[in-house]
Amino acid sequence: MRSTVFAAAAALALWALPLAGALAQDDTPSRAAHDVASARLPKAPVPYAKLRAKPSAPKPITTEIPSPAAPNTEAKTDTISPAAEAIVTADTVPAATAAAKRVAPGAKLSAGQAMPAAELEAFVDGLLRDAMAREHIAGATVAIVQNGQVVLKKGYGFASLSPRRPVDPNQTLFRVGSISKTFTWIALMKEVEAGRIRLNQPINLYLPEKVQVKDQGYDQPVRVENLMDHSTGFEDRAFGQLMERDYNQVRPLDLYLRQERPKRVHAPGAVSSYSNYAAALAGEAVTYTSGKPYERLIEDEILVPLGMAHSTLREPHPAKAGLPAPMPANLVDDISEGYRWTPLGFMRRDFEFIGQAAPAGAASSTASDMARFMLMQLGDGRLGSATIYGPATAQAFRSPLLKTPVGINGWAHGLMVFDLSGGYRGYGHGGATMSFFSNMVVVPDLNLGVFISTNTDTGRPLAARLPEQIVQQFYAPPQLFPRTGSPDLAERRKVFAGYYLTTRRAYSGLEGFVDQLTGGANVDVTRDGRLLTKVGGAIHTWVPEGGLDQGRFIETEGSERLAFDMRDDRARAFHPASGTQLFERAPFWRKPLTLAILTALAATAAMVTIAGVVLRNRRKLRENQIQSRASLVQTIQAVLWLLALALFSLWAAKIGDVTQIMYRWPGALILTASACALVAAGLTATTFLALPAIWRGGRRVDSWTHLRKAYFTLTLLIYGAFSIDLGIWGALSPWSG
Repeated sequence: MRSTVFAAAAALALWALPLAGALAQDDTPSRAAHDVASARLPKAPVPYAKLRAKPSAPKPITTEIPSPAAPNTEAKTDTISPAAEAIVTADTVPAATAAAKRVAPGAKLSAGQAMPAAELEAFVDGLLRDAMAREHIAGATVAIVQNGQVVLKKGYGFASLSPRRPVDPNQTLFRVGSISKTFTWIALMKEVEAGRIRLNQPINLYLPEKVQVKDQGYDQPVRVENLMDHSTGFEDRAFGQLMERDYNQVRPLDLYLRQERPKRVHAPGAVSSYSNYAAALAGEAVTYTSGKPYERLIEDEILVPLGMAHSTLREPHPAKAGLPAPMPANLVDDISEGYRWTPLGFMRRDFEFIGQAAPAGAASSTASDMARFMLMQLGDGRLGSATIYGPATAQAFRSPLLKTPVGINGWAHGLMVFDLSGGYRGYGHGGATMSFFSNMVVVPDLNLGVFISTNTDTGRPLAARLPEQIVQQFYAPPQLFPRTGSPDLAERRKVFAGYYLTTRRAYSGLEGFVDQLTGGANVDVTRDGRLLTKVGGAIHTWVPEGGLDQGRFIETEGSERLAFDMRDDRARAFHPASGTQLFERAPFWRKPLTLAILTALAATAAMVTIAGVVLRNRRKLRENQIQSRASLVQTIQAVLWLLALALFSLWAAKIGDVTQIMYRWPGALILTASACALVAAGLTATTFLALPAIWRGGRRVDSWTHLRKAYFTLTLLIYGAFSIDLGIWGALSPWSG
């Protein structure tokens, strides 16, 4: 009988989008609408009551999504259709770009040719309308630049549904999540240019003593360059601390770094595994060496010179001593709401405070400002008369630090490296909060930059695929799909098939337990010779690219790649194309199936024990004193195990919305469940000591039968195995919450 505790695996799969990611992908620049001087110092904050009313239980906003072909008319009822409603276009396309040569059907442009503006707009409009209707996205904003000009800048749908406020690409601020890190890496490289930081030196040289990285048993120090390619070796924790709903819980950056210090689980430089803590640490380093608070440094060195007056790393909150000043008052009303899609419609979410880890993900920006930011990157650090960084830094942002397998994205001094269709290479970053999903990619060979941000928790796929789709549509030669499988792969199924566990997770405690339930990948091989992967509910198929011994695969209907680490004719780990983590083959005791089987056995044994207590004829029962006490302990164990499983299941049922786990972690339910399991495991260990005496049993007339002794022993063995596996998974540590 399967225990309901593993309903948690299904319910928690939603968290694997994140953040998980969380900020795992893991946004920025455009035209300033106000005097650039206004961005240098935060304006006086508005009263907190005006910032945004926070209802205790926001009501869902019912939405009817029409087909993409539905007319663009505004409904007169309370229902709305974000995908089909008004699109706001702020700027006209420059004449030179608008006059670009039209593309013949089926033909592709060469690298030196600009995309025709009208065709690009029609293509992007079609993609956005279709995706927003199909995937239930309330609003999106897009900026595309090429050859030093803004080619397309648009808002789609709504920044607010009640009252309705259309997305304005010049005014509406979207949370850009981990694209904030690009500001941090630029600030760090500027410190390198100034000679105050060296990439190959330990990061501790540039940190206050209280936040320095402890050695934790590792001989090699964490170096600055390890932060930039995410090879610090830190575990990745997020629950209950990376984002806050209540601003009173937000801490200064240095305090956050001291209190949330992660464990080191790999040697520096050994494994590239995405770390928000590493980026936050880099932000503290540039603060320490420059002598300026992080938010002021980014404003002075990047935002103000570029005229990005509608971009900020500050957040809307009342002024509070010891924390950064609030977001300028003139920007507060332009922030887009964040939404979650539910069967009842769009549910508005509260503002996500990330100020305690601002260098990793607190930025908000507009499509217009992000256009300016991309133009600066394509201009090798220059935009107009502003110079943000020099040629050496520009070259560094195109030069990966850590060697990765062919076809696997790496890190070019903090920027993600994207292999795109047609052999083109892009650089940039993705960004994710719980509600906003964004992507920014610049392609130097095409002099092209693409930015997109969405304000709904279903927006990740759209944000992730738009840059690739644009390059594929206009520049990549057509390819024949699907690719055919390999008979040799089908014969060597066992070489690759198995369960793999991500390195981007917590490695202990209750958070580690949840991460292991949701952070794995199942790999199998189909009969026709295709590799099949299932990660976080997403299923993809792959075919070999080269010999099987090389361990390289390409997507059946795309250009994405996987690369396996091969050793002794067996796959030991694989690198996903994103390059943000490594999936390592898991031993059998860390497989969810093993834990599920043990859970089912333990639940069955517990229920049989309870049934035995109820049905057993006590007058005919023969037992000695030791057996009587052992029977009582066995009954208590059964009750505790069933209570623990019930509480785990109830907790899992309440976390369909990822905010429940991010804001309310760990919560009474999972702590009590863990405590019950811990006590039950302790009783199991104690009972093992009495097992020899139970089998001796005394005189025949007052001793259990051999069958009763055998059942007791079997139950004890099941509980023991279950306890050991739960301990390995981290579920027996209620103090870790």
